[in-house]
Amino acid sequence: MSAPEPRVITSLTNDRIKAIRALEMRKVRRETGLFVAEGASILVTAREAGFVPTSLVYQAGSAGSPVARSLVAWALGAGADVLEVSEAVLAKLASKENPQAMLGVFRQRWVELPAKTAGDDCWLALEEVRDPGNLGTIVRTVDAVGAKGVILIGNACDPYSREAVRATMGSVFAVPLVKTSREAFLAWRADWRGDVVGTHLDAREDFRRAAYKGPVLLVMGSEGPGLSDSLTRACSRLVKIPMAGKLDSLNLAVATALTLYQIRGGALRM
Repeated sequence: MSAPEPRVITSLTNDRIKAIRALEMRKVRRETGLFVAEGASILVTAREAGFVPTSLVYQAGSAGSPVARSLVAWALGAGADVLEVSEAVLAKLASKENPQAMLGVFRQRWVELPAKTAGDDCWLALEEVRDPGNLGTIVRTVDAVGAKGVILIGNACDPYSREAVRATMGSVFAVPLVKTSREAFLAWRADWRGDVVGTHLDAREDFRRAAYKGPVLLVMGSEGPGLSDSLTRACSRLVKIPMAGKLDSLNLAVATALTLYQIRGGALRM
């Protein structure tokens, strides 16, 4: 029996190509449970994390490097639909900014709210985060600091959108993701054993001076409105990031990174 080989596609109207293009729409990602990740380096990260693509697409003539060849072989060996496409077809599938010559289609992974936590665990909850670039950067930071995962509360943007996935630089394959309602989150939070920390403009405690009690659940509000009243009340500790200039707040991804690194400071010492 001969080894499987890529299928060559040059038509923009091919049904498989149209199905992959449709994953740009959140509705289709939600219905299919699939998403697109671009770039050989991100695909290597996916492979190392145990993900297997349902499809792998690459531009004809671009798979000559050892890394690219190994990714094609990996996808074929896993039974994925491997497509060698023309430059015109890839241009319809890849991002318009800094397009990549290879992309993969993967199944989304969602996990449940954690039933148990250890004393040094740290989880991040985001309430209705709206910007996919911010969300992707935050997922990357959660991976960097060794936090346990991200809980998306309410009407949040999609971490599996193309912009968010790209901003994670592959961390979307390593960081557990939870989506839940505000009501379900508050019910679950009632059993949290350690600090539930929120950043708030009206807080009096400097985030750098707080003695955090683990496990720590950090709760961040959406861009602009910040934490809702119900989630503010659910926090056992409110902290602030002091400002020396005229602004009263930081970009959400920056504020989250600063706070996570402070909370995780002891765990990150080498």
